[in-house]
Amino acid sequence: MTPNETRILTVDDDASMIRMITETLEPVGYRILSANDGNQGLACIEFYKPDLVLLDLMMPHRGGLIVLEGMRQLDDYIPVIMITANDGTRHRNYAEVMGADAYLQKPVRPEVLVRTVERILRSVAANGQD
Repeated sequence: MTPNETRILTVDDDASMIRMITETLEPVGYRILSANDGNQGLACIEFYKPDLVLLDLMMPHRGGLIVLEGMRQLDDYIPVIMITANDGTRHRNYAEVMGADAYLQKPVRPEVLVRTVERILRSVAANGQD
């Protein structure tokens, strides 16, 4: 799958974070979709079946961990990168147990975001999960 065929859904209630992700990943060739809260995010995941989800931990109307739990009950595996300002290990550990593929701390440097997205997508392709 080439980057320009890859759909990435960003689920975050912070418009500046969605803008940073879009401005970082679109020039590299990814197609960015966005949702502003957990409920909207889960609906977009079910409707669009993105190739990757960037998921904020703390959001109104269903937090990131609840969205992740809902995702893991769906038939299709979709990789998830949790992105949060929360630096607690308890949330990180729970996200990993729930099946998060990576966990990034805000503020995320653009180059770290690109590297992490590419690493996760390569890993999924290599494991035949796409």
